[in-house]
Amino acid sequence: MTRARVWLITGASRGLGRAFTEAALAGGDRVVAAARNVGPLEELTEKYPDHLVPLSLDVTDRQGVFDGVERAAGAFGRLDVVVNNAGAMLYGMVEEATEEQIRAHMDVNFFGAVWVAQAALPHLRAQGGGRLLQVTSMGSGGGMATVGFYGAGKAALDSVSEALAMEVEGFGVKVTIVQMGGYETGLFTAGTTNTEPLARYQPLRTEMEAMWGDAVAPGPETAAPVIMELAALPDPPRRLIVGSQSFDHVLEMGRAQADLYRSWEHLSRTAPG
Repeated sequence: MTRARVWLITGASRGLGRAFTEAALAGGDRVVAAARNVGPLEELTEKYPDHLVPLSLDVTDRQGVFDGVERAAGAFGRLDVVVNNAGAMLYGMVEEATEEQIRAHMDVNFFGAVWVAQAALPHLRAQGGGRLLQVTSMGSGGGMATVGFYGAGKAALDSVSEALAMEVEGFGVKVTIVQMGGYETGLFTAGTTNTEPLARYQPLRTEMEAMWGDAVAPGPETAAPVIMELAALPDPPRRLIVGSQSFDHVLEMGRAQADLYRSWEHLSRTAPG
């Protein structure tokens, strides 16, 4: 009989985190569901009283994260899968964003994930292994107007997670960068901070809003089976794009970038380095 896994999922009260939590519970696993506001988890707690522990956690508070992960590890005696999912959106042009907005955004999307990883790794290492899923974005490979800081935070998390995967593989800890496609998570509503618009950028802002369109994104529950299968793989990939359309978009972006490099190859090769 397969032993039930223990998950720690951040940003678990809504969106993807909520969907992952529900899928893990439905599969018979145990979950420590972390969020700033655990109120929305009350219904799940009542449904799974022996399998779900809500954990009030602000990932921007490093000491609070370390204390919270200690409680999470003690809740069911171990941690098998840690999902760094908590995130937010800073929407606006680079020039428009204030220092306070930028730092607050990076505190959640980058530093928060780093604190959770640092706090969880001693537990995973001590028990001989585990999984760390770093939720980033299919757009982390390049910047785009109006969401530049979101992409920057995810790109930074991509990079540090690649390094982390190399560092902890010898301890039996598997790290996967989970590059999520577009899902209806509430990120662009409840999870968004907007900059104060500057009039000079209005034409571009209008253009970008038209490009985003008003198509309905798939629900986050449609991505959950991929995460469940990923967590069960004995030899998981370092990176995984979640979403069929997003997979195609990433490949196309990669081809476009390669073409750009090749078009300026003659200039690149004038230097010997």
